[in-house]
Formats: sequence, C-alpha cells, structure tokens
Amino acid sequence: MTTTKPDEGSVRKIPVLPRTIAALVAIGGITLAVLYPAESYLWVKAIHVIAVISWMAGMLYLPRLFVYHCAAEPGSVQSETFKVMEQRLLKAIIDPAMGITWLAGLWLAWQSAAYMDGWFHVKFLAVLILSGAHGYFSKAVRLFAQDRNEKPARFWRMMNEVPAVLMIIIVLMVIIKPF
Repeated sequence: MTTTKPDEGSVRKIPVLPRTIAALVAIGGITLAVLYPAESYLWVKAIHVIAVISWMAGMLYLPRLFVYHCAAEPGSVQSETFKVMEQRLLKAIIDPAMGITWLAGLWLAWQSAAYMDGWFHVKFLAVLILSGAHGYFSKAVRLFAQDRNEKPARFWRMMNEVPAVLMIIIVLMVIIKPF
C-alpha cells in the first residue's frame, strides 16, 4: 500500500472565514461594550457563552483526535489527515474561541465586579488551568505534525477528561456561586 503525503503547506493552511468571523465578533463586542456599556452586558455575555461552548467543544474533541492519531502509522494518509484535522480545529476554532472567551469574560468580570467574589476566584483558577491545557494541546498538535508524539493513546484518553472536569467546576461556580 502506497501512501502519499499532502504538500507541506496543506497542513498549515487555515480557513480565513472562521478567523474573520471571530475577529468581527470580537471587534463588534468590544465596540458595543465601549459605546453602550449598560446595554451591552447581555450581548457580551451571550458572545462569551457562545465562545465558551466553541472552546469547550474543541478542547473535548482534540484529545480524542490524538487517541485515533496514535493508532495511525506515521507518514500514512490517515496520519496526514489527522494532522490537517488537528491543525484546523486548533487554529480555526479553539484558538479564536479562547481569545473571545477571555476578552468577553474579563470585561464581564470587570463590569459585574465578580472578580471580588470567592466563586469567581475558583472559576478563574479553573479557566487558567484550562488555558494551560489548551497550551499543552497546542504543543501536542505541533509534535503530532512532526511525527514526534511520544504519548500512548491511553494518556490522551485520560487527558480528554481534563477539560470536562474543569468545565464542571466552572459551570458549578458560575451557576451556584457557593461562596
């Protein structure tokens, strides 16, 4: 069975439309927040929730791709396909969603003075850890792209649970506000 590799540039090409939409949403949200802060709170909150959902969807799917990628022979068509999928998921969805989540979330925390509450401190710590996991997954995408992954599929199955646990903590803090 012969395998063909896509040209080197195909792994790095990221669709412009998702990045453009993310930039327009961020610019629109910031403009709205600056010009009409009182009226914009719910709009920014909605943008924040949409971005969080997108970020979490990507963070839950990416390590699952790593599990499947581990089973693919390096250099095979299947491996090269996973490289493209991982790169596009990261750059077109996860990265912009995280940026919008952070921008909108910080603005909301400032506007509502939530940063002074205990529940927010726990939520903020969980979001920091989630951002660290995001960075770790970004590094893994680079390593997989270079056929240098050294972690077994079992490791990535366990890592798949990290965003889920953090999401549960974050949602409980935001909804219940236990302290």
